[in-house]
Amino acid sequence: MRVGFAGTPEFAARALAAILEAGYTIPLCLTQPDRPKGRGLKVDASPVKALALDRGIALFQPATLKSDDARQSVVATPVDVLVVAAYGLLLPADMLAWPRYGCLNIHASLLPRWRGAAPIQRAIEAGDSTTGISIMRMDAGLDTGPIVTSVETPIASGETAGTLSARLAALGARAIVDVLDRLSRDHTLPSTPQPAHSVTYAPKIERAERIADWLQPPAALERKLRSLDPVPGVAASLDGVELKLWAAEVLSEASESAPGTVVRAGYAGIDVACGPTAPRGTLRITELQPAGGRRMAAGAYLAGRAAAPGTRFLPQR
Repeated sequence: MRVGFAGTPEFAARALAAILEAGYTIPLCLTQPDRPKGRGLKVDASPVKALALDRGIALFQPATLKSDDARQSVVATPVDVLVVAAYGLLLPADMLAWPRYGCLNIHASLLPRWRGAAPIQRAIEAGDSTTGISIMRMDAGLDTGPIVTSVETPIASGETAGTLSARLAALGARAIVDVLDRLSRDHTLPSTPQPAHSVTYAPKIERAERIADWLQPPAALERKLRSLDPVPGVAASLDGVELKLWAAEVLSEASESAPGTVVRAGYAGIDVACGPTAPRGTLRITELQPAGGRRMAAGAYLAGRAAAPGTRFLPQR
């Protein structure tokens, strides 16, 4: 069975590697164009591109699939099924009809919860106790197709987007191979329409969300930090130093201080008042990163800099 593949980040590369390991023929691979990354704006191949090149798979990197020329160059290669995982471009209707058995999407949530671009981050941010992987038949809607199979997993209390993404990538890789094995054997895949209720959406992370909002309750801000770890992180400024905040603990004590105010600072971390109204809660920042520096424990950061009580993090919204 000829399996086309479309994906870009490490999450997708895990699935591609599993499909190759299972012995399936992959005549072509779609991935996003190379883009500059990091402080040096170095142009690197995506994880999917690197694996495809290593395995000698024909590679396509169109900037868009809206043009007839781009689509025709892709669909000229016959495939039995197209597996899509975090590709980043929408497939037009004519491409959905291109493979013999249609297109299958590996989505990092239990659909219909968290349709959209950032299901892992939104699940952590919302405080969900469980999430999972859905293998879905793709249709013209946004993650609206019928479900072929799903795998559930708990979200641990300290889970970050990075750790959860790695676990879901492994689950998705195993699940898609199981589905392809069924399709190869039975030449059909029963699926179940998504329920019309319980639909939620996971929009992409906007720039404004990357800034610490001290008006949020401590638990919400702690989840926000985990949801944006390892990228892009939550930004703040203290005494003129630009920081990224990576980890925190919710404390039980209340504070009358203004949001973003340092209540105390020491080896255990930097305790900050946050919340919409007084008495506010207290969040202990335990890991951070100064601009141009490395991630470190807040106590280690304080060994070289003071954070006096009454100092305020900026910005305050």
